[in-house]
Amino acid sequence: ENFIDNIQGITNPPIRRLALKSGVKLLEKESGWIYEEIRGRLRIFLENAIRDVVTHAEHSKRNTVTLMDV
Repeated sequence: ENFIDNIQGITNPPIRRLALKSGVKLLEKESGWIYEEIRGRLRIFLENAIRDVVTHAEHSKRNTVTLMDV
């Protein structure tokens, strides 16, 4: 069974809102490559963050991630 890459579920409008909130002055709507670049960087960030959280929970000998792990 083929699984759709979940990062594609993050559509352009939320990316645009986050970029504008973070201080980006202009983000072209037609520039599709920038959204793909942001998705790629977001994926790397989330993979690293989740890996660290899981490692912390495992080190504490727990199977459940808590808010303190984050």
